[in-house]
Amino acid sequence: MRIAIFTDETGWHTRQLQAALRARGAVGRCIDLADCHIDTTAAWHGLAIPGFGRELPAAALVRGIAGGSFEQVTKRLGVLHALRELGVPVYNDARAIERSVDKSMTSLLLHAAGVPTPPTWATESPAQAQRIVMRESAAGHALVLKPLFGSQGKGLQLIGQVDGVHHPLPDLSKGYGGLAYLQRFIPPATEPGYDWRVLVVGGRAVTAMRRVSAHWVHNVAQGARCQPAPLTQALAQRAEAAAAALDMDYAGVDLMPAAGGAIQVIEVNGVAAWQGLQRVTGFNIAQAIVDDLLDRKLAGLAPARMA
Repeated sequence: MRIAIFTDETGWHTRQLQAALRARGAVGRCIDLADCHIDTTAAWHGLAIPGFGRELPAAALVRGIAGGSFEQVTKRLGVLHALRELGVPVYNDARAIERSVDKSMTSLLLHAAGVPTPPTWATESPAQAQRIVMRESAAGHALVLKPLFGSQGKGLQLIGQVDGVHHPLPDLSKGYGGLAYLQRFIPPATEPGYDWRVLVVGGRAVTAMRRVSAHWVHNVAQGARCQPAPLTQALAQRAEAAAAALDMDYAGVDLMPAAGGAIQVIEVNGVAAWQGLQRVTGFNIAQAIVDDLLDRKLAGLAPARMA
């Protein structure tokens, strides 16, 4: 069985997935979606996927999608959409990735599903964004300004009322694409502060860690320390509800403790890294992902149609 691992870079994660696939008697081939294209003369399905000839993969694991122009990213996601329509299980599929990459859509779907998440605004109007910031600041709140498509804690700014000082909204044309995505800041519950990353696989929360940092940004890429954390029922239920709201096969769900012991979901990651989480987890995460793909997504499906 040949599985496509879509990634824009090979490394630790792809090696983990390939080893887990080998343990199940399957082969994982790493492919950049930028190298895939549409060719309606090449095969009945119209896709050209390097290494698969006229055939389709039995399934696909999405590990990374390179950035690019709007047209390039649309084509890459189109390949994932096409595979799903052609009956190839895609883990996570393009719809789930689109929901999680667009932070405003994530917030909207979490809110609609009743999953606790901080008050959030997304607007293209600088004047409206300014009014939101001034109103929140007057009420004593800080806001986190995030790039809509950002990751790893890059580009985050605290604005509004921060330690008794008002921080204004910056120029949205520089680094934010002319759009304000604003989320009310949750002050740290302890010093140093922390959040949780919970991994959900196949609809079930399987492991958790705390990301601890003296800085208010708790991403591992920004220097946070990974610590083991018990996967409590409250954490598991909240993370599972968030993954279900976005209809994800697997997800890295970021949660924070809030006032009164409440737990709020901050983000849901559809192409989540797990190297830091693996260091504090007692089982093979890649194997859990591969097992879920093969035993749930592929179970009962007819073999992919061949040319």
